Amino acid sequence: MSEPYFKPTFDCGAHPLARIGFICVANAGLTEHDMFLMKPNDVGVHFTRVRMQQQCTIMNLAEMESGLDDALVTLMPGRRDLDVICYNCTSGSFVIGEEKIIQKIESSRSKVKATTLLTGVLSAFRALNAMKVVIGTAYTNDINILEKEYFERNNIEVLNIKGLGLLTDEEMNKVTLDSLIKFAISIDHPDAEAIFLSCGALRSVEVIEKIESIVQKPVIASNQASLWHCLRLSGIPNQIEGFGRLMKYY
Repeated sequence: MSEPYFKPTFDCGAHPLARIGFICVANAGLTEHDMFLMKPNDVGVHFTRVRMQQQCTIMNLAEMESGLDDALVTLMPGRRDLDVICYNCTSGSFVIGEEKIIQKIESSRSKVKATTLLTGVLSAFRALNAMKVVIGTAYTNDINILEKEYFERNNIEVLNIKGLGLLTDEEMNKVTLDSLIKFAISIDHPDAEAIFLSCGALRSVEVIEKIESIVQKPVIASNQASLWHCLRLSGIPNQIEGFGRLMKYY
């Protein structure tokens, strides 16, 4: 009698370079789009979502902490081949706190490198040696104050911070590319060493190169910095064209 099953051989699978997991906000409509747009072919990106009320307020951002454990349970459960897990919400990172989020990820997946989108932005500033920055956000002023305080605690001087005053991901996703370009130019400062467009719900990734060509300085976008940081944590040095100086040179 022949063997009941054909015996296959195995390799590293479809994504031999790395597998990165992202914890997204429940209403996020752009994260997957941006990550698939930028990532190298041999890198896998995988997503789960954490509960959040529709409006982006400090209270609603803080409440996301209680849903992180459930979100982690649904991120490729049982798999041992994730390299990095990133909590992919800029404002949630500083409202909840980087350390709390990283501890939750590490307690759930002890052998995975844990990070947050905000950690990636700070690492990007340091890689670019950008210690004086301007920040354009999707948020209201109360959230902007917390963001400014976070970066200044980490020795980044914020020369200007201005928001769009938007409350929902749906609104943020629909801000035009032309508006984002004009917004970035309007907040620039002669002494700024980089411009940061803060919020993964803005389509900033698509206009980084255009803005850099106008202002002649590095431009960082939330999802760009997040993927860049996760790639570097995974040991991938790939220089990626089309998404700004950070991806191309650092």
